[in-house]
Amino acid sequence: MKSAFADLPVTIFDVMSTLARDHEAINLGQGFPDDDGPEDIRQVAADALIRGPNQYPPMLGLADTRVAIAEHYRAFQALDLDPSRETMVTSGGTEALASAILALVGDGDEVVLFQPMYDAYAPLVRRAGGTPRHVTLRAPDWSFTEDDLREVFSPNTRAIVFNNPLNPGAVVYSADQLKLLAKLCIEFDVVAICDEVWEHVVFDGRPFVSMMGVPGMRDRTVKIGSAGKMFSLTGWKVGLVAAAPHLLTLVAKAHQFLTFTTPPNLQIAVGYGLRKDASYFASLRKALQTKRDYFVGAMENMGYPIRQSEGTYFATVDVGALGIDDDAAFAKRLVSDFGVASIPLSAFYAQKPSTNVLRFCFAKNQRTLDEGLARLRRAARELGLKG
Repeated sequence: MKSAFADLPVTIFDVMSTLARDHEAINLGQGFPDDDGPEDIRQVAADALIRGPNQYPPMLGLADTRVAIAEHYRAFQALDLDPSRETMVTSGGTEALASAILALVGDGDEVVLFQPMYDAYAPLVRRAGGTPRHVTLRAPDWSFTEDDLREVFSPNTRAIVFNNPLNPGAVVYSADQLKLLAKLCIEFDVVAICDEVWEHVVFDGRPFVSMMGVPGMRDRTVKIGSAGKMFSLTGWKVGLVAAAPHLLTLVAKAHQFLTFTTPPNLQIAVGYGLRKDASYFASLRKALQTKRDYFVGAMENMGYPIRQSEGTYFATVDVGALGIDDDAAFAKRLVSDFGVASIPLSAFYAQKPSTNVLRFCFAKNQRTLDEGLARLRRAARELGLKG
């Protein structure tokens, strides 16, 4: 049998980051901040590394960290979780996704995916024996209708994988869109695997609503969070999972044969971070919103058709509106000719989309943003934009 991964290309993140290094470009493609995250959380991790424990922690995660997960989601999303039966720590959000998909999807199952989408979803579904069924989100707000959903839901639908806030579209879904999706999940008895890693990175006072909190979804949702995104510590790869016991038990069985566990010092530090009060998360949003406003405003002034970012580290530019019909080729040109790396959204589709959009990361320090914008200004002049 041919491997589900055999014909996959190198991930677009690696392609663009390699090009950025080769051309000494400013990397506004891959989504990570320039700084190293909160010093107090890092200090807790460092102290725990020396003090211990440093042997295998429990497979589901340290008991206190799991309590912290439950406390955090109770405080911020009004979710009532039993830490001993409904929470788990994984080695990153992607490992949590893999565990959930491998545990809950089997041969012949159909899984609804929403594109543009994180590029790990479809390969994992196929590896589990499932068949992806795609909903193409409607630009520019990346929305979906009931008709869109009914075209792909069927008696064979086992699960959906839903990302909110959406990477790469940088939108935060409304309660009405979540209720519509929940309606179909309940009607077809479908499990929702919810990639909510950007749950704290939302802007303009916009509320975040977890799918687990939507009526009827409490016992059919696997909620996945990321300490890396919450605390700007992307290299730590610590994922947070919440699900009803009948789902978590299955997901844990897959997790035990993937990474089994996660470094205990990181778990201790994440538990500390999860107990920070609301002011920390408000300051995180404020700082990132300031960077967003600076980057988006500058791009607008140059004449780029940039869309407002409702959440995540990203903003998108509709290069199709500039007459560009190949976002991937244009992204490579930006690197080679102008020294700025971005990510083409076409890499997040199962087939070439009708839209041509680039994603830029604004979660960078001021020097990086200014140098990137200076290079994009030079590109704008060559393109004949008003800036």
